[in-house]
Order: sequence, then C-alpha cells, then structure tokens
Amino acid sequence: MTGSFDQPDMYDRLGQALTELDEDADIAFNRLFYLSTAPSFFPVIAKMLGERELHRREGSEVRMIVEKPFGTDLESALALNRELLSVFDERQIFRIDHYLGKETVQNMLVLRFANEIFEPLWNRSYVDSVQITAAEDIGIGTRAGYYDQSGALRDLIQNHMLQLLMLLTMEPPVSFDANPVRDEKVKVLRAIRPPTPEEVPSMAVRAQYGPGKAGGEEVHGYLDEEGVPDDSTTETYAAVRLKISNWRWAGVPFYLRTGKRLARKNTEIAVRLKPVPHLAFQQQGSLGVEPNQLVLMVQPNEGVSLSLVTKIPGARMAVRPVNMEFQYGTSFLSQSPEAYERLILDTMRGEATLFARNDEVEAAWAICDPILQAWSQMPGPLPQYPAGSAGPKEADDLLEGDDRWRPL
Repeated sequence: MTGSFDQPDMYDRLGQALTELDEDADIAFNRLFYLSTAPSFFPVIAKMLGERELHRREGSEVRMIVEKPFGTDLESALALNRELLSVFDERQIFRIDHYLGKETVQNMLVLRFANEIFEPLWNRSYVDSVQITAAEDIGIGTRAGYYDQSGALRDLIQNHMLQLLMLLTMEPPVSFDANPVRDEKVKVLRAIRPPTPEEVPSMAVRAQYGPGKAGGEEVHGYLDEEGVPDDSTTETYAAVRLKISNWRWAGVPFYLRTGKRLARKNTEIAVRLKPVPHLAFQQQGSLGVEPNQLVLMVQPNEGVSLSLVTKIPGARMAVRPVNMEFQYGTSFLSQSPEAYERLILDTMRGEATLFARNDEVEAAWAICDPILQAWSQMPGPLPQYPAGSAGPKEADDLLEGDDRWRPL
C-alpha cells in the first residue's frame, strides 16, 4: 500500500485493509506501526493515525516503533514527545536503538547483577575511571546531507553511548521489568549535571578528520567529501568527560569518545580499577603492574576481557599483565539474533525493557544540548586529525591525572 504520509485516504485504505484481515481470520490482530522515516514525519504520521482512530483497537494491542534520532536538541525532543503522546500512550511507543539489542549490552546487566564477584567493586572506592569508545574506520560516504546536520555528538553520544553508560552504572532494579529498569537508568542521567557554557571547553572536545590513510589507501578529509560545505563546523569526532554525582560514582571520570575515520572499528567499555596500594614487584624483566581492567567488547567481536597481573615463568619474580577472555562466538554454538531482530520481536511481545522512555530521551538531551549550544557559538575551523589515526591530540586534555586513552 502506497501513499503520502499526509494523505488522509491512504490511512482510510490502511484501516480498511486491517479490518478485512481481522474479519477474514475472525481475530482482532495486534497492530505494529514501524516509523522508519525521516524524523520530520513522525508527528505527521502519528496525527493521521490518531485522526483515523488507528491508534486504538478494542481487543488488541496497537504499538508504534520510532527510529532515532529522537529530536535534534532538547527543544525538538520535548516537542516530538508531546506530539507523539498526544495520540499514543507511552506504553505504546517503542523508541528503537539497535545498540540495546546487542548481546554484550544486554549481558551487562547479567554480568553485574548475577555475579557476586563484580558488584562489590562496582563503585567509586574501587573504580578509577571508565572509557566508552565507539570508533569507526569509515568516513561519511554519501551521507553528507544527513551527517553534516547531525555530527558525532548527536549521532552516537546522545543516544547509543549514554545508553551504555546508564546500563553500566545504574542501581540494581527491584525487578527486570521494563519500568523498574528504566527508572534506574533515568536516575543516572539526572545525576549528571549539565555543563555551563564556560565549562564546555574543559569537558568536551570536537574535531574533523583530515586527509590520511584508511585500509592502505589515501582518503579525503571531511571538508573534501562530496556534499560537505567548505566552512563546515560539524564534528566527525567528539569526546566528553562526565561525572555522575551520586553516592556510588562520585568523583569517577567517565570518558566517552566516538569518531569517523579512526584507526579501526571498535566499540567497547573499559572499566579501570584503582591500582594496588603497594608495588612489591619491581624486578628487572617485569613488564609492570597495570591496574586491572574489565573490558566489555560490543563490536565487532562481542565478549568480555579481564586483565590480571601474573608471574612470568622462571626463577625470578618478574610479572606481566595477561587477559582472561570470553567471546560469544566461541563460547556458544547458537547464533545470536541480529540486534534489530531481537528488538522488533520484543516490540511484538510488548517487552519495553530495551527501549528508551520519553524521560530518558529528554534527560540525555539535557546533558548534550548545552554542549551543542556552546559549540555553535565557537568559531571554526575545527581541529583536524589524520584519517586512520586514534583521533585529535586535543582529546588528551580531557584526561585527569595519569589517565590515558586506550589504544585503538
């Protein structure tokens, strides 16, 4: 069935087709409307569905999937939520974020709350810092029209990466039903104080990729990509340092970074524990006593790695770090479903745990919006980093103490 999103008779025909299906089967089928469209059409479609009374069906469930982005700033996110909620109830709206369908992301809750070994350490007394990385080795391709209006902060940090942060740091929910889990996630975002314009330069960095090498080939810089304005100040790299002001995480820095045309494709969460209080192993031949790190690998290979310090075989007490690793691909014979497969199935079942609630979206924008506003007032050009590198040197300014970025 085809038609324009604002064409009333198209919705009349849709309603008639749905009614005929119900009558032929003598069943009130559930309805699922998937809005995989430009965001500007979300309120238009919702309004038309409401006017034709397709948002309700006695004896069945009616749900709607909304693709990201959920707004482009706080004001537009608030407006979008108002428009959607004027037609649909919150329980009917499923804001889909494919990161939440990945096995490692879901396993974060199991790792934390089903293994007693980790939970006693999951706080400011033992955790020194956390890094969340979402690196891509590709450029923008043919997406200049979209990407130049978005940028790295909107494209990944505001949604995907803050979702990872929430799941990593939330308090144990009273149950793993949708709303108790999402209640705890929202508490995390509300404990992050939005920066003032004066604070933004010291807690957020942006940059664009310049010419360099990717996959052994010479590639263009962002400003030379087709469709990108010569004076564009859209960031292809963004990094922020956030602090969660609650009892569990006070004082722990959380570093989030994402970028295009970096050294390799890699999404991971690295939890770095505090160093041991006394270093007794300093003999020649040792490779150093590094603090333990728990690394959750999201893509391309999903799994978990824990670094330990162990003795090197031999007569001397020399030590070096080693990794204990678990990977989904080698530990389970069954194939994990694709992220979208899992999430769409959850929508059909009415299971909303892995979907963003309206207050989550608004709380995330409340953190990112001041950064975007401050950046919009800063003149260009942006710092450059060579394509195929680990990012701009300016990102080092975000690090506290002896913290350093994990290599890509």
